[in-house]
Amino acid sequence: MAEFATLQDIVLAAKRKLSPTNWDYLTGGSDSETTLKRNRAALDSIAFRPRVFRDVSQADASREYLGQKFSIPVFMAPIGSLTLLDPGGALSVAKAAAKSEVMSMVSTVSMPGIEATAEGSDGYLVFQLYVRGDMDWVDGIMDRVKAADYKAVTITVDTASYSRRERDLVNRLVKREPGKWAALGGIDPLRERRHQAKLTWDLIARIKDRTRLPVIVKGIATPEDAKLALEHGADVIYVSNHGGRQLDHGLGSIQVLPEIVEAVGGKAEVFVDGGFVRGSDVLKAIALGATAVGIAKLQGWALAAGGEAGLARAIELIHEEIRVCMMLLGITSLDELDGSYLHPTQPVTPPHPLSAFPLFMEKHKW
Repeated sequence: MAEFATLQDIVLAAKRKLSPTNWDYLTGGSDSETTLKRNRAALDSIAFRPRVFRDVSQADASREYLGQKFSIPVFMAPIGSLTLLDPGGALSVAKAAAKSEVMSMVSTVSMPGIEATAEGSDGYLVFQLYVRGDMDWVDGIMDRVKAADYKAVTITVDTASYSRRERDLVNRLVKREPGKWAALGGIDPLRERRHQAKLTWDLIARIKDRTRLPVIVKGIATPEDAKLALEHGADVIYVSNHGGRQLDHGLGSIQVLPEIVEAVGGKAEVFVDGGFVRGSDVLKAIALGATAVGIAKLQGWALAAGGEAGLARAIELIHEEIRVCMMLLGITSLDELDGSYLHPTQPVTPPHPLSAFPLFMEKHKW
């Protein structure tokens, strides 16, 4: 993947390779796409305050979380329908993540499925749960996850209803992945979503009791719900607005991150995703108290651009961006980062989910 000198090269390659329908599926958001744009606008509204004349020759971007040390504070966020982007789907992501020494979250609705993804990769895998059946169905899925040696379970909690993703509706997108329903126990795809709408906080204890694994609660957007998640036994609070793909007119993830970190008060690790596509974005989240940052759209673009190798190259480039940014901020360890390195500012570009890639913006209208 030497032809990809920058992350911008990867995004441009993805645009060339993907059909317009699949590009819109990956890159778009729900309804008016306000939340999608706010994710990026919020990141663009934070400036750095660098320190100088410090020995930064040994800058180390590694971080430990969930009891494991990773090369950078970045993980592959769960994405469904990955085979629209690359035939290897979740297995391609898992292999690239393992090679890059980062964590990968495997979605319930990504192929080749629970066992095949785990068997094909020797990396650190976390299973992400969408509930597509009754509690007996959940128990069966959890037994399979435990047997396949996943290290934790992520419960996505912001999908009581599937959103209206108007780009997909206009494009008449139908996401067909052969074998998906069989892999999930023969569920009825026409009725599957009704179970997600019934979920309550009690699910956390049920999964912990069944698996004895750490539970990550994904989709937290308020300090009130962060506290409730802690009270019900969550091990990790995952701040997310589903990449702007669920509730429209929400706040950007990094806008709500500080108050949620404060509410958690060090009682759990805090993950975040939502518009993070550059190494500098990652460091902004770390400075505001996040433990690790999920990469989703960039993961998909890289997978579309070059499969497993393309994603491994994207992670390598993010690592390099983080390392360079750390050195220019005057730090050698992520533990040195705090809010003193940040300052609110005005964005220099209009709100746009691709504003971090000016070369793309010059070449394409979207």
